[in-house]
Amino acid sequence: MKNQSFVTLFIDDEPQPVGEFPAPVAFDLDTRKLVDGGHILKVVSKDQKGKEGIKLIPFSVRNGPAIAVEGIRKDEVVEGVLPLMINAYSKGDQRTFVIHGSETPQSIPWWLVAGIILFVAWSGYFIITSLATKL
Repeated sequence: MKNQSFVTLFIDDEPQPVGEFPAPVAFDLDTRKLVDGGHILKVVSKDQKGKEGIKLIPFSVRNGPAIAVEGIRKDEVVEGVLPLMINAYSKGDQRTFVIHGSETPQSIPWWLVAGIILFVAWSGYFIITSLATKL
């Protein structure tokens, strides 16, 4: 019998393991070989007596460009013409910083516009009442 526990790693439902290692394991998972989207890391451990333990770890891969969409949200009910703002940007090669497209422009939030209107209205009221008391 072996004196050491072993850990076997699987990705999704692949029958071929990513690797089998003696515990404890330090492993670098290269996600560049996986398609973007949801995946499951299946960790199967086997102790000296042959008993198995299984742990499933769901994770998402996004190696492709990030996509930001403004103007529609998930499961939103819409009608008519929708003005959408869409931006797609990637991390690049990590050695240079790309300015163009690295930030997603956003519209001004409604609460900021309402705050500015309230401030301007209060300022106008304050000025009018201050001038009226001096006359």
